[in-house]
Amino acid sequence: MKAFHCDQCGSLVFFENVLCVRCQQALGFLPDVIDLSTLVAREEGKWEAVTPAARGRLFRNCENGQQHQACNWLVPAETSDPLCESCRLNEIIPDLTSGNNLELWRKLETAKRRAVYTLLRLKLLGPGAIPASVPLRFRFLNDPEGGPPVMTGHHEGIITLNVAEADDGERERRRLALQEPIRTLLGHLRHELAHYYWDSLVAQTDHLTRFRELFGDESVDYGSALQSYYQKGAPPDWRDHQVSAYASAHPWEDWAETMAHYFHIVDTLETAASFGLALKPKHPDGKAMTADPRKVAISGDDFDRVLKNWLPLTYALNELNRGMGLPDLYPFVLSSPAIDKLRFVHQVINR
Repeated sequence: MKAFHCDQCGSLVFFENVLCVRCQQALGFLPDVIDLSTLVAREEGKWEAVTPAARGRLFRNCENGQQHQACNWLVPAETSDPLCESCRLNEIIPDLTSGNNLELWRKLETAKRRAVYTLLRLKLLGPGAIPASVPLRFRFLNDPEGGPPVMTGHHEGIITLNVAEADDGERERRRLALQEPIRTLLGHLRHELAHYYWDSLVAQTDHLTRFRELFGDESVDYGSALQSYYQKGAPPDWRDHQVSAYASAHPWEDWAETMAHYFHIVDTLETAASFGLALKPKHPDGKAMTADPRKVAISGDDFDRVLKNWLPLTYALNELNRGMGLPDLYPFVLSSPAIDKLRFVHQVINR
Protein backbone atom coordinates (compact mmCIF):
# COMPACT_ATOMS: atom_id res chain seq x y z
CA MET A 1 0.00 0.00 0.00
CA LYS A 2 1.53 3.30 -1.04
CA ALA A 3 1.29 6.49 0.97
CA PHE A 4 -1.36 8.96 -0.19
CA HIS A 5 -1.63 12.72 0.22
CA CYS A 6 -4.41 15.27 0.10
CA ASP A 7 -4.33 17.10 -3.24
CA GLN A 8 -5.69 20.20 -1.49
CA CYS A 9 -3.34 20.71 1.47
CA GLY A 10 -0.68 18.04 0.97
CA SER A 11 -1.44 16.30 4.27
CA LEU A 12 -0.80 12.58 4.65
CA VAL A 13 -4.02 10.59 4.18
CA PHE A 14 -4.73 6.88 4.28
CA PHE A 15 -6.38 4.26 2.09
CA GLU A 16 -9.61 4.05 4.14
CA ASN A 17 -10.05 7.82 4.64
CA VAL A 18 -13.15 9.63 3.34
CA LEU A 19 -12.03 13.04 4.62
CA CYS A 20 -8.76 14.89 5.07
CA VAL A 21 -8.49 15.59 8.79
CA ARG A 22 -6.53 18.80 8.18
CA CYS A 23 -8.57 20.63 5.52
CA GLN A 24 -11.79 18.58 5.68
CA GLN A 25 -11.74 17.99 1.91
CA ALA A 26 -13.63 14.89 0.72
CA LEU A 27 -11.57 11.89 -0.43
CA GLY A 28 -12.32 8.83 -2.52
CA PHE A 29 -10.37 5.94 -4.04
CA LEU A 30 -10.27 5.64 -7.83
CA PRO A 31 -9.54 2.00 -8.74
CA ASP A 32 -8.91 2.69 -12.43
CA VAL A 33 -5.93 4.96 -11.60
CA ILE A 34 -5.15 3.31 -8.24
CA ASP A 35 -5.11 6.55 -6.31
CA LEU A 36 -6.88 8.19 -3.38
CA SER A 37 -8.07 11.51 -4.74
CA THR A 38 -9.25 14.73 -3.19
CA LEU A 39 -12.75 15.52 -4.45
CA VAL A 40 -14.63 18.71 -5.30
CA ALA A 41 -18.43 18.66 -5.24
CA ARG A 42 -20.01 19.45 -8.59
CA GLU A 43 -23.53 18.68 -9.71
CA GLU A 44 -25.78 16.78 -7.33
CA GLY A 45 -24.30 13.46 -6.26
CA LYS A 46 -21.15 13.89 -8.36
CA TRP A 47 -17.55 14.70 -7.51
CA GLU A 48 -14.71 16.01 -9.62
CA ALA A 49 -11.38 14.28 -9.00
CA VAL A 50 -8.38 16.51 -8.28
CA THR A 51 -5.60 13.90 -8.60
CA PRO A 52 -3.62 14.55 -11.83
CA ALA A 53 -4.27 11.00 -13.07
CA ALA A 54 -8.02 11.67 -13.25
CA ARG A 55 -8.28 15.47 -13.12
CA GLY A 56 -11.55 16.82 -14.46
CA ARG A 57 -13.37 13.49 -14.49
CA LEU A 58 -16.64 13.10 -12.57
CA PHE A 59 -17.41 10.29 -10.13
CA ARG A 60 -20.16 9.07 -7.81
CA ASN A 61 -19.85 7.42 -4.40
CA CYS A 62 -20.25 3.66 -4.33
CA GLU A 63 -23.76 2.79 -3.13
CA ASN A 64 -22.30 0.79 -0.24
CA GLY A 65 -20.53 3.94 0.88
CA GLN A 66 -23.62 6.08 0.61
CA GLN A 67 -26.00 3.69 2.35
CA HIS A 68 -23.80 1.77 4.80
CA GLN A 69 -20.54 3.75 5.18
CA ALA A 70 -18.81 0.54 4.15
CA CYS A 71 -16.82 1.76 1.13
CA ASN A 72 -14.85 4.83 0.02
CA TRP A 73 -14.31 3.75 -3.59
CA LEU A 74 -15.81 5.76 -6.43
CA VAL A 75 -17.69 4.93 -9.62
CA PRO A 76 -17.24 6.87 -12.88
CA ALA A 77 -20.24 9.15 -13.32
CA GLU A 78 -20.96 7.75 -16.77
CA THR A 79 -21.22 4.19 -15.39
CA SER A 80 -24.74 2.91 -14.71
CA ASP A 81 -23.67 0.37 -12.06
CA PRO A 82 -24.21 1.83 -8.54
CA LEU A 83 -21.38 -0.25 -7.06
CA CYS A 84 -17.63 0.22 -7.30
CA GLU A 85 -15.21 -2.27 -8.81
CA SER A 86 -14.61 -3.96 -5.46
CA CYS A 87 -18.24 -4.15 -4.24
CA ARG A 88 -19.32 -5.39 -7.67
CA LEU A 89 -17.47 -8.63 -6.89
CA ASN A 90 -19.91 -9.48 -4.08
CA GLU A 91 -22.43 -12.19 -4.84
CA ILE A 92 -23.84 -12.55 -1.31
CA ILE A 93 -23.48 -10.32 1.75
CA PRO A 94 -24.94 -10.96 5.23
CA ASP A 95 -28.32 -9.64 6.36
CA LEU A 96 -27.27 -6.18 7.53
CA THR A 97 -30.34 -5.79 9.75
CA SER A 98 -29.43 -8.83 11.85
CA GLY A 99 -27.28 -8.62 15.00
CA ASN A 100 -23.88 -7.01 14.46
CA ASN A 101 -23.63 -8.10 10.82
CA LEU A 102 -23.22 -4.53 9.59
CA GLU A 103 -20.13 -3.97 11.73
CA LEU A 104 -18.66 -7.35 10.78
CA TRP A 105 -19.37 -6.84 7.10
CA ARG A 106 -17.62 -3.47 7.16
CA LYS A 107 -14.51 -5.22 8.49
CA LEU A 108 -14.77 -7.82 5.72
CA GLU A 109 -15.06 -5.11 3.08
CA THR A 110 -12.08 -3.21 4.48
CA ALA A 111 -9.93 -6.34 4.20
CA LYS A 112 -11.31 -7.18 0.77
CA ARG A 113 -10.52 -3.73 -0.63
CA ARG A 114 -6.92 -4.08 0.54
CA ALA A 115 -6.73 -7.48 -1.16
CA VAL A 116 -8.24 -6.06 -4.35
CA TYR A 117 -5.81 -3.12 -4.26
CA THR A 118 -2.88 -5.56 -4.40
CA LEU A 119 -4.49 -7.40 -7.33
CA LEU A 120 -4.85 -4.12 -9.20
CA ARG A 121 -1.23 -3.14 -8.45
CA LEU A 122 0.03 -6.50 -9.72
CA LYS A 123 -2.29 -6.33 -12.77
CA LEU A 124 -4.03 -9.53 -11.75
CA LEU A 125 -7.37 -7.70 -11.91
CA GLY A 126 -8.67 -4.93 -14.12
CA PRO A 127 -7.62 -3.84 -17.63
CA GLY A 128 -4.83 -5.97 -19.08
CA ALA A 129 -5.21 -8.80 -16.57
CA ILE A 130 -5.00 -12.41 -17.74
CA PRO A 131 -8.56 -13.57 -18.56
CA ALA A 132 -9.85 -16.05 -15.98
CA SER A 133 -11.94 -19.07 -16.93
CA VAL A 134 -14.57 -18.08 -14.34
CA PRO A 135 -15.33 -14.62 -12.88
CA LEU A 136 -14.17 -13.79 -9.37
CA ARG A 137 -17.00 -13.57 -6.82
CA PHE A 138 -17.31 -13.28 -3.03
CA ARG A 139 -19.86 -14.70 -0.62
CA PHE A 140 -19.90 -13.55 3.00
CA LEU A 141 -22.13 -15.95 4.92
CA ASN A 142 -23.36 -16.51 8.48
CA ASP A 143 -23.60 -19.99 9.98
CA PRO A 144 -27.18 -21.24 9.45
CA GLU A 145 -29.22 -22.02 12.55
CA GLY A 146 -29.04 -25.74 13.26
CA GLY A 147 -26.98 -26.36 10.14
CA PRO A 148 -23.33 -27.09 9.45
CA PRO A 149 -20.96 -24.11 9.85
CA VAL A 150 -19.93 -22.12 6.80
CA MET A 151 -16.49 -23.18 5.63
CA THR A 152 -14.11 -20.59 4.27
CA GLY A 153 -12.85 -21.64 0.86
CA HIS A 154 -12.79 -21.27 -2.91
CA HIS A 155 -14.77 -23.15 -5.55
CA GLU A 156 -15.11 -22.30 -9.25
CA GLY A 157 -14.36 -18.62 -8.82
CA ILE A 158 -16.44 -18.12 -5.68
CA ILE A 159 -14.58 -17.20 -2.49
CA THR A 160 -16.65 -17.89 0.62
CA LEU A 161 -15.81 -16.41 3.99
CA ASN A 162 -17.61 -17.06 7.26
CA VAL A 163 -18.78 -13.73 8.70
CA ALA A 164 -17.77 -14.99 12.17
CA GLU A 165 -14.11 -14.55 11.10
CA ALA A 166 -14.65 -10.78 11.32
CA ASP A 167 -15.29 -11.11 15.07
CA ASP A 168 -11.87 -10.57 16.65
CA GLY A 169 -12.55 -12.81 19.65
CA GLU A 170 -13.88 -15.69 17.55
CA ARG A 171 -11.02 -15.45 15.09
CA GLU A 172 -8.49 -15.56 17.93
CA ARG A 173 -10.24 -18.60 19.40
CA ARG A 174 -9.93 -20.38 16.06
CA ARG A 175 -6.31 -19.32 15.69
CA LEU A 176 -5.41 -20.86 19.02
CA ALA A 177 -7.41 -24.02 18.33
CA LEU A 178 -5.61 -24.53 15.02
CA GLN A 179 -2.22 -23.48 16.43
CA GLU A 180 -1.69 -20.83 13.77
CA PRO A 181 0.92 -18.07 14.28
CA ILE A 182 -1.40 -15.44 12.79
CA ARG A 183 -4.98 -15.45 11.48
CA THR A 184 -6.38 -12.37 9.76
CA LEU A 185 -9.22 -11.49 7.41
CA LEU A 186 -6.74 -10.19 4.85
CA GLY A 187 -4.74 -13.41 5.13
CA HIS A 188 -7.88 -15.50 4.53
CA LEU A 189 -8.79 -13.52 1.44
CA ARG A 190 -5.29 -13.63 -0.02
CA HIS A 191 -5.08 -17.38 0.54
CA GLU A 192 -8.37 -18.02 -1.26
CA LEU A 193 -7.47 -15.59 -4.03
CA ALA A 194 -4.30 -17.62 -4.59
CA HIS A 195 -6.47 -20.72 -5.08
CA TYR A 196 -8.53 -18.75 -7.60
CA TYR A 197 -5.49 -17.67 -9.60
CA TRP A 198 -3.86 -21.10 -9.73
CA ASP A 199 -5.84 -22.10 -12.82
CA SER A 200 -5.02 -19.03 -14.92
CA LEU A 201 -1.43 -18.55 -13.73
CA VAL A 202 -0.24 -22.16 -13.51
CA ALA A 203 -2.64 -24.98 -14.43
CA GLN A 204 -3.37 -23.69 -17.93
CA THR A 205 0.18 -22.54 -18.68
CA ASP A 206 3.65 -23.89 -19.35
CA HIS A 207 4.53 -23.14 -15.70
CA LEU A 208 2.90 -26.38 -14.57
CA THR A 209 6.03 -28.52 -14.93
CA ARG A 210 8.09 -26.18 -12.78
CA PHE A 211 5.24 -25.95 -10.28
CA ARG A 212 5.33 -29.73 -9.81
CA GLU A 213 9.09 -29.68 -9.35
CA LEU A 214 8.77 -27.15 -6.53
CA PHE A 215 5.40 -27.88 -4.90
CA GLY A 216 4.71 -31.52 -5.78
CA ASP A 217 2.06 -33.38 -7.76
CA GLU A 218 -1.30 -31.63 -7.38
CA SER A 219 -3.14 -34.68 -8.71
CA VAL A 220 -2.73 -36.35 -5.29
CA ASP A 221 -6.23 -36.76 -3.84
CA TYR A 222 -7.01 -33.43 -2.19
CA GLY A 223 -9.68 -34.65 0.25
CA SER A 224 -7.54 -37.49 1.53
CA ALA A 225 -4.53 -35.19 1.90
CA LEU A 226 -6.49 -32.69 4.01
CA GLN A 227 -7.97 -35.46 6.15
CA SER A 228 -4.49 -36.81 6.80
CA TYR A 229 -3.21 -33.33 7.70
CA TYR A 230 -5.98 -32.70 10.25
CA GLN A 231 -5.51 -36.16 11.77
CA LYS A 232 -1.72 -36.28 11.90
CA GLY A 233 -0.66 -32.66 11.61
CA ALA A 234 2.27 -31.33 9.60
CA PRO A 235 5.43 -33.41 9.22
CA PRO A 236 8.21 -32.50 11.68
CA ASP A 237 10.40 -31.04 8.92
CA TRP A 238 7.77 -28.78 7.30
CA ARG A 239 9.83 -25.66 8.13
CA ASP A 240 12.53 -26.97 5.81
CA HIS A 241 10.16 -26.90 2.83
CA GLN A 242 7.09 -24.66 3.33
CA VAL A 243 6.14 -21.17 4.52
CA SER A 244 3.59 -22.58 6.98
CA ALA A 245 2.50 -25.86 8.52
CA TYR A 246 -0.75 -25.85 6.55
CA ALA A 247 1.20 -25.54 3.31
CA SER A 248 2.38 -29.12 3.88
CA ALA A 249 -1.16 -30.49 3.51
CA HIS A 250 -1.24 -30.56 -0.30
CA PRO A 251 0.55 -28.85 -3.24
CA TRP A 252 -2.51 -26.64 -3.83
CA GLU A 253 -2.36 -25.44 -0.22
CA ASP A 254 1.39 -24.92 -0.53
CA TRP A 255 0.76 -22.70 -3.55
CA ALA A 256 -2.05 -20.80 -1.79
CA GLU A 257 -0.02 -20.20 1.37
CA THR A 258 3.03 -19.17 -0.66
CA MET A 259 1.15 -16.79 -2.93
CA ALA A 260 -0.70 -15.24 0.03
CA HIS A 261 2.70 -14.80 1.67
CA TYR A 262 3.93 -13.09 -1.49
CA PHE A 263 0.98 -10.68 -1.38
CA HIS A 264 1.89 -9.84 2.23
CA ILE A 265 5.50 -9.19 1.23
CA VAL A 266 4.92 -6.91 -1.76
CA ASP A 267 2.17 -4.92 -0.05
CA THR A 268 4.25 -4.28 3.08
CA LEU A 269 7.35 -3.45 1.05
CA GLU A 270 5.38 -0.98 -1.05
CA THR A 271 4.30 0.75 2.16
CA ALA A 272 7.87 0.88 3.47
CA ALA A 273 9.24 2.21 0.18
CA SER A 274 6.43 4.74 -0.16
CA PHE A 275 7.26 6.16 3.29
CA GLY A 276 10.94 6.32 2.35
CA LEU A 277 11.87 3.82 5.03
CA ALA A 278 15.53 2.83 5.14
CA LEU A 279 17.42 0.65 7.62
CA LYS A 280 21.06 1.34 8.46
CA PRO A 281 21.79 -0.82 11.53
CA LYS A 282 24.89 -0.06 13.55
CA HIS A 283 25.55 -3.71 14.38
CA PRO A 284 27.76 -5.39 11.75
CA ASP A 285 25.38 -8.39 11.55
CA GLY A 286 22.41 -6.14 10.84
CA LYS A 287 21.10 -5.99 7.27
CA ALA A 288 20.44 -2.66 5.57
CA MET A 289 17.29 -1.86 3.60
CA THR A 290 16.93 0.84 0.96
CA ALA A 291 13.72 0.02 -0.92
CA ASP A 292 13.47 2.30 -3.94
CA PRO A 293 10.01 3.95 -3.97
CA ARG A 294 10.29 4.46 -7.73
CA LYS A 295 10.55 0.71 -8.29
CA VAL A 296 8.33 -0.25 -5.35
CA ALA A 297 10.27 -3.52 -5.07
CA ILE A 298 7.67 -5.62 -6.88
CA SER A 299 8.32 -5.38 -10.62
CA GLY A 300 10.59 -7.41 -12.85
CA ASP A 301 12.07 -10.86 -12.44
CA ASP A 302 14.62 -9.98 -9.75
CA PHE A 303 13.07 -11.54 -6.65
CA ASP A 304 16.40 -11.39 -4.85
CA ARG A 305 16.02 -7.61 -4.71
CA VAL A 306 12.61 -8.07 -3.10
CA LEU A 307 14.04 -10.48 -0.53
CA LYS A 308 17.03 -8.23 0.14
CA ASN A 309 14.62 -5.57 1.34
CA TRP A 310 12.07 -7.84 2.98
CA LEU A 311 14.22 -9.75 5.45
CA PRO A 312 15.83 -6.69 7.13
CA LEU A 313 12.41 -5.07 7.37
CA THR A 314 10.96 -8.11 9.18
CA TYR A 315 13.81 -8.11 11.70
CA ALA A 316 13.16 -4.47 12.54
CA LEU A 317 9.37 -4.84 12.66
CA ASN A 318 9.59 -7.84 14.97
CA GLU A 319 11.89 -6.00 17.36
CA LEU A 320 9.58 -2.97 17.36
CA ASN A 321 6.64 -5.20 18.23
CA ARG A 322 8.57 -6.87 21.04
CA GLY A 323 9.36 -3.42 22.40
CA MET A 324 5.61 -2.87 22.73
CA GLY A 325 5.05 -6.27 24.34
CA LEU A 326 3.34 -7.60 21.20
CA PRO A 327 3.89 -10.87 19.30
CA ASP A 328 6.19 -10.82 16.29
CA LEU A 329 4.58 -9.09 13.33
CA TYR A 330 6.25 -11.66 11.06
CA PRO A 331 6.52 -14.99 12.91
CA PHE A 332 8.02 -16.95 10.02
CA VAL A 333 11.42 -18.24 8.96
CA LEU A 334 11.93 -18.73 5.24
CA SER A 335 13.90 -21.82 4.19
CA SER A 336 15.66 -22.03 0.83
CA PRO A 337 12.90 -24.21 -0.73
CA ALA A 338 10.25 -21.77 0.52
CA ILE A 339 12.20 -18.87 -1.01
CA ASP A 340 12.40 -20.76 -4.33
CA LYS A 341 8.61 -21.11 -4.27
CA LEU A 342 8.15 -17.42 -3.54
CA ARG A 343 10.51 -16.62 -6.41
CA PHE A 344 8.40 -18.83 -8.68
CA VAL A 345 5.23 -16.94 -7.69
CA HIS A 346 7.01 -13.64 -8.36
CA GLN A 347 8.16 -14.78 -11.81
CA VAL A 348 4.77 -16.21 -12.77
CA ILE A 349 2.97 -12.97 -11.86
CA ASN A 350 5.50 -10.72 -13.58
CA ARG A 351 5.56 -12.76 -16.78
